[in-house]
Amino acid sequence: MEIKDLRIFQSVAYQGSVSKAGKELNYVQSYVTARIKFLESTLQTQLFHRYSRGMRLTAEGKKLLTYAENILSMTDHMLEIALDANHPVGKLELGTVETVVRLPMVLSAYHRQFPNVDLSLITGVTEQLANDVLNYKLDGAFVTGFELQTGLAQYEVFREDLVLISSQDINNVQDAIRQPLLVFHSGCRYRRNLENWLHDEGIMTPKVMEFGTFETILGGVISGLGVTLIPQSTIRRLEMEGSVYCFPVPEQYSKITTVFIHRSDTYVTKSMEKFIETIMRFSHLKNTDLAFALEPCVFQTS
Repeated sequence: MEIKDLRIFQSVAYQGSVSKAGKELNYVQSYVTARIKFLESTLQTQLFHRYSRGMRLTAEGKKLLTYAENILSMTDHMLEIALDANHPVGKLELGTVETVVRLPMVLSAYHRQFPNVDLSLITGVTEQLANDVLNYKLDGAFVTGFELQTGLAQYEVFREDLVLISSQDINNVQDAIRQPLLVFHSGCRYRRNLENWLHDEGIMTPKVMEFGTFETILGGVISGLGVTLIPQSTIRRLEMEGSVYCFPVPEQYSKITTVFIHRSDTYVTKSMEKFIETIMRFSHLKNTDLAFALEPCVFQTS
């Protein structure tokens, strides 16, 4: 069994198709098929269910995929270490919650200094991002309200105050907390703080509307659809424009810390080391110096 066999297997598993995997890896379809059959023969088990329009992992195939992802991640790290030296190269796959206002500045500064490092960024909620880092799917992530887990190292980026925001039609906090809650999916720490606060206020079953992007939530609040809990720094401009109304939140629910996490048991490559240094340079800025929020999108640069 060779490393390239695992890459072929991983590609077929992700693509659900031999032909698509062949195009992705620049192999002819017959070669991909032969290597998959070789793996199945070597392991003496069927890895895929085969259909006329594609392939799907068997239970044994799913187990192998977990091992393959770990092996390939460690192999890629090994190559990065060999090539790193004093000039970072390679790729950093990062995750973030959608409200890290410093992030565009961090990415821009890092890319200007280390243009040979390819950055990719996905957005998500804290719990999912932490799991992705632990499972080698991400090199690191910016998360909020994070409780340190075994296997992860963390660096505090900054602390923020959360506020409850509503449309300008609502100017009383007791009316605001009885509006529908516009929130991210479960695993978001802003949502958890908001639900805990309302629970302590005696509101046990608030109406909840889940959304996938920060932009959609803000649009819903502005239009009067409901309220949400959000870092004040991310909506300062909207507040000044009069688009939203901000309510203070009790301290036990309003204080939140953003940290950057990565696996603690992996070698810190030069590219990661320099990225962490860049983060820390911006961690001392005051939120009042930042007048914009991270746009909710996938950010890629090369």
